[in-house]
Parts: sequence; C-alpha cells; structure tokens
Amino acid sequence: MPSHILLSFALVALAMSLTPGPNMLYLVSRSVCQGRRAGYISLLGVALGFVFYILCTVLGISVLLLSVPLAYEGLRLAGALYLLWLAWQAVRPGGSSPFALRSLPPDSPRKLFLMGLLTNLLNPKAAVLYLSLLPQFIDPARGGVLTQSLTLGGVQILISLLVNGSMITAAGTVSTFLAQRPGFALVQRWLMGSVLGVLAVRMLLVDRR
Repeated sequence: MPSHILLSFALVALAMSLTPGPNMLYLVSRSVCQGRRAGYISLLGVALGFVFYILCTVLGISVLLLSVPLAYEGLRLAGALYLLWLAWQAVRPGGSSPFALRSLPPDSPRKLFLMGLLTNLLNPKAAVLYLSLLPQFIDPARGGVLTQSLTLGGVQILISLLVNGSMITAAGTVSTFLAQRPGFALVQRWLMGSVLGVLAVRMLLVDRR
C-alpha cells in the first residue's frame, strides 16, 4: 500500500486511540489497582478483541451483526450494562474510584487477559469502526482486499498498543500521586462514576446507522 495511505490511516487511528473510552479506563484502573504488569496482560486481551473484530469485518460477519437489529442491540445493551455496573462500583457507599490505589487480591494472568478481552468485545463500536473506516482506505486496484484490510488492521492494533501501553506506564505515577493525596478519594469516585455512566448512556442512545 502507498505510504501516504498508511500514514493517513495511522493518523486517524491515533486520534481515535487517544480518545478516552472503556478500554483505556479499564486498563488504567487495572494498572493502578494491581500494577503495570497486570495492565499489560489486560492490554493483550484488548488487542485480541481488536483482532477478532478485524477478522469479522474482513470475513463479512460484521455486516451480518449490523444488519440484524437484535444482534447489534443485544451486544450494545450488554456493553452499556457492564459500564453501568462499573460506575455503580465507583459511587456506591464504601466503593472506590477505578483510579484509587487499593489493596486487592491479585488476579491470575488468565483472568486479567480474559477481562481485557471481555471489555473490548462488549463494545460494539469496534465493529462499527472497522466496517465504516477500513473501506475508505482500501482500493481493489492496488491488490487483494484481504491483504489491505489485514495491513490496516495491523496498523490500528499497533497504534492502540502503543497508546494504551503508554497510559499503563503512566498509571504508576498516577497511583503514587493519589496515594499521597487521600483527600481526593471522594472526588475521584464520583468523577469516574460519572464518566463511566455517561459512556454507558451514550452507548445506549447512539443512533444505529
């Protein structure tokens, strides 16, 4: 593929990766709670979720998902309910913010990986993203559509790994900052609960096109 096409797609993918969403919130909160290693393992699960959606898009399954209202709506509802549950965990009496440093029994690498995968799979926006974005950068005249799709998908995953990996690395600094300022706990809880709640509501109200 021409370098200018790859660069244009990379810039779009970078802009989307820098936009806070469920994946970023989960990865940062997991890193704060259990350390960077847990965040990196969770990130691998998130990456596998992207691979799944890319392959679905390439094989045409995403078209079926979006053309069957119940399939799309069911996945969207599950993702929104999951975010609402996370929001409640943040604001419930005795709860704590996802960014608050707290003592937790460490989860196994397998569980961390599966939780990262689940967080991504429950976000149907990924299917919409690939289905609407990839065709704009693919030209059958340049060769195999499958190869071009996988190339662009690989670029997006790489950028997502770099951006979220940087967020995970910075999460250690965030946790230290918060540990030294316990008075911020209540503000953190309601701030994060509000953000998660807004994301859930937006997912429920988004217009299906």
